[in-house]
Amino acid sequence: MRLLIVEDERRLATSLAGGLAAEGFAVEVAHDGLTGLRRALDHPFDLVVLDIMLPGMNGYRVCAELRAAGVETPILMLTAKDGEYDEAEGLDTGADDYLTKPFSYVVLLARVRALLRRRERAGGAPAITVGDLTVDPASRRALRGDVEVELTAKEFAVLEHLAVNAGQVVSKTQIMEHVWDFAYDGDPNIVEVYVSALRRKLDAPFGRRSIQTVRGAGYRLDAGGG
Repeated sequence: MRLLIVEDERRLATSLAGGLAAEGFAVEVAHDGLTGLRRALDHPFDLVVLDIMLPGMNGYRVCAELRAAGVETPILMLTAKDGEYDEAEGLDTGADDYLTKPFSYVVLLARVRALLRRRERAGGAPAITVGDLTVDPASRRALRGDVEVELTAKEFAVLEHLAVNAGQVVSKTQIMEHVWDFAYDGDPNIVEVYVSALRRKLDAPFGRRSIQTVRGAGYRLDAGGG
């Protein structure tokens, strides 16, 4: 799942992004309100972590603008303020939850997961079936027939993106932008590593060839092969 962090305290933003990425999320960071608003309007995110005290445009206005534009992405507000009126204002502008600094990372992660679960229960992505392969975004489970296949968070994220686009060619760049983030500047061959791992876990033990390489273009998850 893709998260946007809008936080002007760079050390905190970097720390949160690193922790959430380690949990398997693709994370993008903005350091001011206007940039955060543009990114949230231009790209689909599963959740926004939004600070209130931001340069350019404060978090209340960012939240209100997103809701006015019809963006229903869950928003977790962060603030150094503490008081029931601040919390009420944040929720009244359309935020889904509120967390006061300083906070425990464990608590933030629990809030993030709770908001994502709530969204899924309210009509989130249904399970995807490709041949005898089932990919369930809500439970983060992958099954080949009746056999559950254990995947890491990143492996599941790559598989989910392929499954959502089953039958279509997905480029390495598209996978990297979805599973990692738009600013990832590491080795692009990392995608090959994860695709190989998926083949080793999902295809080889079951005599399948569902993840196909389309030379010069990318990869395709094929129902005929699975």
